[in-house]
Amino acid sequence: MLAETFAGIFLAVALAAVLAAAAMIRRAKKQIAEMAEVLKDIKNGNGNRRILAETHELAAPIAYEINGIVRSYEDRIFAYRQTEETNKQLMTSLSHDVRTPLTTLIGYLDAVHKGIVTGRERDEYVEIAWQKAHDLKEYIDVLFDWFKLGSDEFSMNMVTVDLTELTRDILIDWVPIFEDKELEYGVEIPEMAFMVRVDSDGYMRVMNNLIQNVIAHSRAKRIEVSLSRQGREVVLCVRDNGVGIDKGDLKYIFERLYKCDRGRSQKGSGLGLAIVRQLVEKMEGRVFVESEVGEGTVFSVAFPLVVE
Repeated sequence: MLAETFAGIFLAVALAAVLAAAAMIRRAKKQIAEMAEVLKDIKNGNGNRRILAETHELAAPIAYEINGIVRSYEDRIFAYRQTEETNKQLMTSLSHDVRTPLTTLIGYLDAVHKGIVTGRERDEYVEIAWQKAHDLKEYIDVLFDWFKLGSDEFSMNMVTVDLTELTRDILIDWVPIFEDKELEYGVEIPEMAFMVRVDSDGYMRVMNNLIQNVIAHSRAKRIEVSLSRQGREVVLCVRDNGVGIDKGDLKYIFERLYKCDRGRSQKGSGLGLAIVRQLVEKMEGRVFVESEVGEGTVFSVAFPLVVE
């Protein structure tokens, strides 16, 4: 009698297990069919579709993985479209900002070449053409940097350097330019070494862009460059006493193609500060700005100090 009871219980348990397994299989088949439908919809362009599944269900891990893949795919498409739109704007900007100085440059050189101008006027035309050629080269260099930063081939050579020495070496080349433009300048760099990990060329480009931004846009009479230790960071500051930046513009200042109004010069590609932010972030630093209209602007770049 006892054996028959155990046999009955065993059969009941087995039957329940079979029924549960059958139900699970039916649910899994249904989910697989739903996955196929969702994936077909995604393939046809609807990237907002997601596969729904409870955490305890058999197909849940697969569903969550597919959702993650689709989300990643949509994020990449969105980034690609943003880049494509930016590149279109760059090409539009390029066609205007390059064509205009190039046409002017050719006009001045044609006048010199054909002998239309002579003597002092000829010298003035050559000087203007020289300046236009440098402006054109500067613009093309910025575009080259931007496209290089966005390419898969871009890489940085991160090494430990003394930032005080590197900063001094970069500023030496700027002193004649400050004097030529009658721009007062001040430099505050301590004698002690500040060791950080950066790409030397990238840091030089960051400094050059920040200083060039002051010269081209701020209308400042004085520029100050300082380097200091603040906690566990080394901070480079580029300060000017120019027209300043409106608070409404500050949050956009590092975006691509953004150009401020309110008295600041419209000259340039609108990429210089965007390149600064990208380079600083790639070197694991941070960049921030403070400004008061009519009083000036301070750009600060911070890198982690290497403690030996």
